[in-house]
Amino acid sequence: MGLWTSKLPRKGRALRPQEKDILKSPLIIFMMGGPACGKGTQCKNMATKYGLCHVGLGQLLRQEAQRSTRWGRKIHDLMLQGLLVPTVRGIILDMISNAMLSRPESRGFLINGFPRELRQAKEFERIVGRAPDVVIVLDCSMETMVRRALRRGRLEHRADDCEPAIRQRLETYYTLCEPVLTFYQQKNLLSPENIFAKCCSVVESLQ
Repeated sequence: MGLWTSKLPRKGRALRPQEKDILKSPLIIFMMGGPACGKGTQCKNMATKYGLCHVGLGQLLRQEAQRSTRWGRKIHDLMLQGLLVPTVRGIILDMISNAMLSRPESRGFLINGFPRELRQAKEFERIVGRAPDVVIVLDCSMETMVRRALRRGRLEHRADDCEPAIRQRLETYYTLCEPVLTFYQQKNLLSPENIFAKCCSVVESLQ
């Protein structure tokens, strides 16, 4: 999977016509939900089952946070505090679009953990030139997500999966996700699901 690097422009650049052409045909599926609700697991399962490319925003951000760059350090600090990495200078959108363009042969993309706010949803359509085919939202109770994230943090040694940061991320998610869900509901793209079989039925309806 291609990753965003500091050499790329950071202004949420519009894609060139040939780049937009690459992304016209493949399925684009957004997977939303709170931290540790199961997005990554379901995306990996569906990517394997349907031959789709899994693009995890959290993974992209954690990899960038390990870099010894100004933005890498900034992202690292924000994630430790459980704060949202802002849609500043187009960094998030560049990460997503460059990861997709690095796999031009893919029959579709499962984009996990995106969009995180309404501005990202609108900017994606402006830059990529199209909306996703469907948006799947996983529902999970807050306490279940906290418990899962703490366990994940211990197993994977993820510093950002400490309880204060998890609860801050959950608070941010619930505050910002409602306008995003309304936005996609109005476009008839929203599909609330909570198990793998239902996720599969959503994907198969697009075949």
